[in-house]
Amino acid sequence: MRIRYLGHAAFLIEAEGKRVVFDPFLSGNPNAPVNPEDISADGIVLTHGHADHVGDAVAIAQRTGALIVAPVELANWMSKQGAPRVHGMNFGGSRQFDFGHLKMVPAWHSSSLDGPNGPIYLGNPAGFILTLGGVSVYHAGDTSLFGDMELIGRRHRIDVALLPIGDNYTMGPEDAAYAVELIKPRWVIPIHYNTFPLIQQDPHAFARLVEQAGARCQVLAPGEEWTVPA
Repeated sequence: MRIRYLGHAAFLIEAEGKRVVFDPFLSGNPNAPVNPEDISADGIVLTHGHADHVGDAVAIAQRTGALIVAPVELANWMSKQGAPRVHGMNFGGSRQFDFGHLKMVPAWHSSSLDGPNGPIYLGNPAGFILTLGGVSVYHAGDTSLFGDMELIGRRHRIDVALLPIGDNYTMGPEDAAYAVELIKPRWVIPIHYNTFPLIQQDPHAFARLVEQAGARCQVLAPGEEWTVPA
């Protein structure tokens, strides 16, 4: 499996000839290494409805025909915005798609977009576990630390955990390192940091905390690609 970091919480994951994009916030992302037009995808996974995660999902889906998978309220809203194919899920649900197996798990955050008459509620925020090519990747979405992360780690072998460390809007480095102790992944990649001044963090300091928690950390610069070791 190859994992390419697209900045903020966006990733392109590829294995067995399939390409899955998470939270494609590219337009307006000062750290995005590519334009939406550069992305091809079989599936698009959205963790919640904030603009810095929904991003360019509709435009990519319209151009590529990719299926958008998201919490059900967000999926329905994406369909109304012109996404040609959507699939809604809810907590605890799992499904095999042609681009891999997905399970939706909780995240503690919020989920809405600004509308002409105020916020548009877009369901509960979530994390997703993608299993593709024999590798399981847990994208935690935007979340705080919560105790049921231990259940996620007990119920599933997590090869790679994508964990937010920016603080203020999500858990910070110390809480994310404690999450590693609960989830027990093989590898951790920090996300959702250094996009804006309010979420500035040192990912290498976080990597040291991860190692103390018993896992290995792979810090990726936007645009950098990494192959998950066997």
